[in-house]
Amino acid sequence: MAICARWQRIVCNSVHSRAMAPRGLSAEEKRVKLLEIFHETKDFFQLKELEKMAPKMKGIVSQSVKEVLQSLVDDGLVQMDKIGSSNFFWSFPSQRGAMMQNRLKTVQDTQASLRTQLSELQAAVEIERASRTVSDERAQALDKLAALKKEHAQLEAELAAYGACDPAKVEEKRRAVVLAKEAAVRWTGLADNYIMLLSYFTRQNGVDASDIRTYLGINEEYEDVET
Repeated sequence: MAICARWQRIVCNSVHSRAMAPRGLSAEEKRVKLLEIFHETKDFFQLKELEKMAPKMKGIVSQSVKEVLQSLVDDGLVQMDKIGSSNFFWSFPSQRGAMMQNRLKTVQDTQASLRTQLSELQAAVEIERASRTVSDERAQALDKLAALKKEHAQLEAELAAYGACDPAKVEEKRRAVVLAKEAAVRWTGLADNYIMLLSYFTRQNGVDASDIRTYLGINEEYEDVET
């Protein structure tokens, strides 16, 4: 019985000590408490000073002071200035109020600007709506416009499908053939000689050009491309 009673006391003491253990501070609570140090003391501090003061004054673990302090600086709640090789931090209660007032004014100015733009857009819509009265003629015109847009899109798609037959592309190819012919004649001189001889022989003897090609054993592809 004595052993059981002893174990009961040990368990009860353990549970009681856990219940009495202080709860850790949340990130936001650390920010509030660290900011309180500045507002209560109204003084300047270096990081190492805050790391010593925060655990004693506000129960903030010293290892987390740097991170919490940086978050306050990023949000503009704490100011930082470098003097020599050291960084000094400070914040005053009036500074936070002024910052909040500036933010509020910025939001209010933006809201007023947006309301003005909204009013202008609504007025423009009303003007356009008044000039575009609903009528059978307008409805028919809109239907015709939609049909023409659809037809235009179909024609564009058809033209793209027959891109090889595009007159501009055909003309480009024809010019390329002419240039190729001129280059061949310039370098060999054979094409003009062949055409001239074939034309002369057919005129003088009344023979068809195809018969001459057959006799010579050449086909029509041997003849130069006509322009």
